[in-house]
This record gives sequence, C-alpha cells and structure tokens, in this order.
Amino acid sequence: MAYKKVTAEEAVKVIKSGDRVHLSSVAVTPLALIRAMVERGRNKELSNVKIQHIHTEGDAPYANAEFEGIFQLESFFVGANVRKATQAGYADYIPVFLSETQKLIRQGYLKVNVAMVQVSPPDKHGFVSLGTSVDATLAAIEHADIVIAQVNKYVPRTWGDAIINTNKIDYFVEHDEPLYIHNNAPLSDVERAIGRNTAALIEDGACLQMGIGGIPNAVLAELGNHKNLGIHTEMFSDGLLPLIHSGVVTGSEKQIDKGKIVASFMMGTQDLYDFVDDNPMVAMMDVYHTNSVDIIRKNKKVTAINSAISVDITGQVCADSIGTTFYSGVGGQIDFIRGAGHSEGGKPIIAMPSVTNRGVSKITPTLLEGSGVVTTRSNMHWMVTEYGAVHLYGKTLQERAKLIISIAHPDHREMLDKAAFERYGSHYRFVQK
Repeated sequence: MAYKKVTAEEAVKVIKSGDRVHLSSVAVTPLALIRAMVERGRNKELSNVKIQHIHTEGDAPYANAEFEGIFQLESFFVGANVRKATQAGYADYIPVFLSETQKLIRQGYLKVNVAMVQVSPPDKHGFVSLGTSVDATLAAIEHADIVIAQVNKYVPRTWGDAIINTNKIDYFVEHDEPLYIHNNAPLSDVERAIGRNTAALIEDGACLQMGIGGIPNAVLAELGNHKNLGIHTEMFSDGLLPLIHSGVVTGSEKQIDKGKIVASFMMGTQDLYDFVDDNPMVAMMDVYHTNSVDIIRKNKKVTAINSAISVDITGQVCADSIGTTFYSGVGGQIDFIRGAGHSEGGKPIIAMPSVTNRGVSKITPTLLEGSGVVTTRSNMHWMVTEYGAVHLYGKTLQERAKLIISIAHPDHREMLDKAAFERYGSHYRFVQK
C-alpha cells in the first residue's frame, strides 16, 4: 500500500497561523513533529497557533514565554512539563472532565485543524495503532482537517479503539525513538500504610480504577491474595503486571468487557509496553468509553481510587490547585467517583497522606482560598490516610468532621477539632463517630 511519506519539516508546513493543533498524549507524545513545529515558530513563520492536549511527556517548548503570540497552549490537564508556564500565564488550561475532552472535539466546541499523533508501523492490512494513548486523540483524528502521524517502531500495537485505518492519515513521518519511560520510586512507609488501609476495602471480584504513582502502586502491592479483580480505568502502569501474571486480575466478574483490561492511556517501563504489544487482553479505548459514568456504572463493585491535594473537614476535595495556583487538573476523578458511586457495590475512595512532605496538614478546617473543589462533599464516600479509612457517605457535617479528623496526623488533630467546635458549637462534643 502506498503512503504519503514526508519529513517532519515538510509535514508541519500544513500548519497555518490561527490553526488549532491537537497532540497525542503521554508516552506517545509526537516529539519529532513538535520539534519541527516549534522550529517554524522560532523562524517566525507562524502566529496565534493554539495547541491542545491532555498530558504530554518530554519537552513542551511551545508553552514557553519566548513563543508568546506564536503558540498558545490550551491544555486539558496541567502536567509537570507545562506547569510553570501555565502558572505564569504563558499557557492556559481548559477545565473539563476527562470524559468530555472528546465531546469538546466531536461536538465542535474546539475545531481541530491539524492532529499530530504517533502510531505503530502499518500492518499488512493497512492499519496502525495509537499504542499507549487513545484518550481524546481518536476524536481529533476523526474531526481534524489534516492528520499527521509520526510512525515509530517503538509504539506497541494495542487493540480496541487504538486500531485505525491508514486512510485516516494524510501524512506519514517515519521517525523511530524509544517511548517515554516512567520508573516507579521505592514506596515510602506512609504510602505502604495507605496501601494497606485502601486494599482492605477492596473485595474479591472488584473492578478497579487507579492511576500512577506511589499510592496506587502501594495498593496494588497489597492485593496479591485477592481473586478475580477486573480493570476498567483511564490509566494503568507497571504496578498491575504482577497481579495479571499471577492470575489475580482476570476480569471474569466484569459485566462489560469481560476478561479485558480496559484503559485509555498508559505510562510505565518497557516491560509494560512489551506486555500490551499485540495483546488482545488489553483494550485501549476512547476516553468516553473508559470515563463515562453511564459506562463505568455497568460494572459491579467498581472501586475507584483517587488522590487529593487537600480535603476539608466537610469532605470537600481539592485536587487541581493550591489556592489560586493551578497544579494539575480535573482529570477523571469525578468521572470515576460518580461512576463508582452509581455502581452496584461500588466504592469511591479518596486516598492521600495526612501531611505534605513539609509536615503541613492536608486535612484542613477550610480549603485554601481559591482552591478548586473537584469532588464535592456530597460525592464523598470513603477517605483513607495512613491512619485509617472512614466512610463519610450519609454522614452529617459534624459526624464527618469527627471521622475525617480521626485519620488526620496526630500533630494536627487538636487544631482541627478546635476548628470544628468553633464552626458547629458545643453540641459537636457529643457527636459520635
């Protein structure tokens, strides 16, 4: 089959001033195409080009101050590589549920002129794979005026919605480079304690959602004796592999996508990328399928494990900002908190350390002024720290305060208890947990 092969420099010439460009995410960020696009900007060939993506890895020079007026980043999530630029105002952020990122594209709220993606080499039938990230990129491919694909032999061939016909792609740029690798740091004692407390809430046959990092990995490390766990998540990483290989994760009790590991994007080591390559057990799906509440709730015992920057004594969860300073984004937290809440036997869980690395309490009388409430107090069910797990659903404000304070760091409980007493009055002393 004939494909229109060009260099990265030739491909990005299709970008015009005023265009909106969508970039594929995480481990398959199309770095070769980004470098060529940025070079055009550096040569003053472009102006007012809007860039959109979820979370990318690698350099993101288009967000830097030097490209003000040339590129304008409007991300769906504030990742580490664009955080400083966003906080300084050179880049911007679109608050949106992860499930609805595709909706912004499909329903025309954001018109994509050029989609720049990374794919596996074409197979003999004329199909490529989006590899480790489908997310909102499939929607961008469907609706973009022009699609440019960086073809990379290191991109694993994943199944599900990741498989697309080459006739969807206008330009092919052959450029091989290893995918971004994320190595897990050793677990801390606090993370291990949170992992034990959270794992104790997970039942056999549960369908799990969790992300990447110390707490999810600590939870997974405690699940070796569980049976027939399922996976329906937006993201997964290496922490799942031992449970898959040992037969703990089977997906046999899922009501939809039975036997499948369902995700929308992934990031990890080469072991993870090798595992998913041409593996029919793994279905990489459009973010609507992974994150829609209507779909999540179809599985029973959905157990969603998410984290937070801070939680106040009423159960309001801040997960995207530190005061008025944006740190990450809404992401898929509320998609899964609500999905698990509507699942038969489901358990939405917010798990976090009780204090920051500097010893500041993450449980507070009120959220810091300007903080964004991602999960509302009415959506809260389970909350976990290294000091235990408490069930808040159906509890009054005063009962909640008692419960939440009981899993705060001991150094801060007196302060929190005093704040609760000042808020609720003398009756608070008689409230039972």
